[in-house]
Amino acid sequence: MISLDNITLTFPDGDTRVTAVDSVSLTVERGSVVGITGPSGSGKSSLLAVASTLISPDSGTLRIGDVDATALSLTDRAQLRRESIGIIFQQSNLIPSLTAEEQLVVMGELDGPRRGRGARNAARVRARELLDAVGLADHRSKHPAQLSGGQRQRVNIARALMNEPSTLVVDEPTSALDQERGSSILALILRLTTEFDTATILVTHDQRLLPLMSSVHSMVDGTLTTR
Repeated sequence: MISLDNITLTFPDGDTRVTAVDSVSLTVERGSVVGITGPSGSGKSSLLAVASTLISPDSGTLRIGDVDATALSLTDRAQLRRESIGIIFQQSNLIPSLTAEEQLVVMGELDGPRRGRGARNAARVRARELLDAVGLADHRSKHPAQLSGGQRQRVNIARALMNEPSTLVVDEPTSALDQERGSSILALILRLTTEFDTATILVTHDQRLLPLMSSVHSMVDGTLTTR
């Protein structure tokens, strides 16, 4: 579960501060997808930055499972992200020199105590299972330049699931894709949320799959309302 309680986030603007997120509360249970829509500049990405612990809010509480993330140090928040939060950005941001499988294995090796031959073998098994889950079992040895945009985004999704996160934070995953591939990616995220029992927050402008989500909210001027 991920829970945001009365979150407010501001940024400096000259002698004043601009409110990007205004007293937002939102709870997402595991196995469900909550969609967020809204115009550009409405605060959606800022809200996701707080939800993924990349930015600390001015006030309010963020809980990931039983952990109060807003009370953690920078180091502990980074550890929480590695262990419990999968982040999917608009661009896949894959490493050009690594194969699809290696993109995932690297994620599995970020946590120091897991390192070693046994851990690496386990990471490879996990990577192959995830690439199969996203329909890329036959492409695991390909580099990003050999993959289509939709395939790269599928690797991105698999990579976000590598460390078995309880929470997925997804920011416009279809913005760089055509309509058909975009719908396929959104449908995949919906399926994997159920399959891997994640609590998923998904920002999107694509209206077609919104009826399949657990709930949908609109964000305007930093304020979140239920549609």
